[in-house]
Amino acid sequence: MNQPCNSMEPRVMDDDMLKLAVGDQGPQEEAGQLAKQEGILFKDVLSLQLDFRNILRIDNLWQFENLRKLQLDNNIIEKIEGLENLAHLVWLDLSFNNIETIEGLDTLVNLEDLSLFNNRISKIDSLDALVKLQVLSLGNNRIDNMMNIIYLRRFKCLRTLSLSRNPISEAEDYKMFICAYLPDLMYLDYRRIDDHTSLSAIREELELPNIEKMILECSADISELFDALMTLEMQLVEQLEETINMFERNIVDMVGLFIENVQSLMAQCRDLENHHHEKLLEISISTLEKIVEGDLDEDLPNDLRALFVDKDTIVNAVGASHDIHLLKIDNREDELVTRINSWCTRLIDRIHKDEIMRNRKRVKEINQYIDHMQSELDNLECGDILD
Repeated sequence: MNQPCNSMEPRVMDDDMLKLAVGDQGPQEEAGQLAKQEGILFKDVLSLQLDFRNILRIDNLWQFENLRKLQLDNNIIEKIEGLENLAHLVWLDLSFNNIETIEGLDTLVNLEDLSLFNNRISKIDSLDALVKLQVLSLGNNRIDNMMNIIYLRRFKCLRTLSLSRNPISEAEDYKMFICAYLPDLMYLDYRRIDDHTSLSAIREELELPNIEKMILECSADISELFDALMTLEMQLVEQLEETINMFERNIVDMVGLFIENVQSLMAQCRDLENHHHEKLLEISISTLEKIVEGDLDEDLPNDLRALFVDKDTIVNAVGASHDIHLLKIDNREDELVTRINSWCTRLIDRIHKDEIMRNRKRVKEINQYIDHMQSELDNLECGDILD
């Protein structure tokens, strides 16, 4: 029932985490990129997913005033807090955390679906404000007092309830007690209430060998489902890998074309610099000859006149200037080529790493789902099927 040990350090819900989450979950096309550049307004966000992030405390959500769906499952949260401004919230998932007490939900008057599955809760209370509550999941907690069921009678919209794998679910009259006190309930522990109404007829039709056969068939179906999901995952990985490889080839071609254009432009710059050098050298020598002959009409600044001592001095000065200009052109070309190659490499590496992480997450979710189904089946007794 407790969360498994995690080697990651507990994390804080700061602005950086929230901005990253909103950016990752938002549209990725041109409109989405433009929105990121202009700045993301948290008040416009309707859905926020923050699962599997090792979050210890709920915080900094006050800006999400129009949020309708919040996913905080599979963290290490110990207390329900920081939700006061989320009055428009309709769906809240706090499953697979370390919560011991139901609290901090007084302002969520529009909440319809609440999941607190797999926590450490021992009492159902503090839900009075949730007048629109339709779905409540409290399975795999520590609820052991059947009187908790009577508290739920005030929720007139409640149609789906999960209390499996709590101590009270092991009581002999568990299902009958719930059906009696919650007559409007439609689903209990993922099964329709109608399945429990004709107990005697079911007992007459089913015998123990048939029940065991059904359990074996369900187990085989679960294994078949696992194989099918993993096959689909492998096909998805292959398709994504092919798409990524195609993208990689295209981006490499684009980078190559960019480098060719840079090299062409820099070659033109060198040609212009060479032409400039020739003209400047020609003008400098002509000016030197006029100075020697005393035919120069205009006055030259002293620092410039100092260069016109002899032909070697002026040629060396013009040549040095030419070399500096060529060096700057070469350095700029090298810088552009190096930066575009580095950017391309980082981009491709990040895409591959992101896809590996997404694949691992999908496989983990498949395993968790199958394990949960198999665990439910393993814990099921023949009497439960008849009930």
